[in-house]
Amino acid sequence: MRVQVILECTETKLRHYVTTKNKKTHPERLELRKFNPVLKKYTLYREVK
Repeated sequence: MRVQVILECTETKLRHYVTTKNKKTHPERLELRKFNPVLKKYTLYREVK
């Protein structure tokens, strides 16, 4: 039961990344630190609906 999720930067609100997650084991929203090419540094990315 894996679904694709879109990750959005918390600082610039741009959506650069798409990943998958298992909704049964992780029902909460996903948060990852990923590289932001616009700011050229690592920032927090959150899952959007």
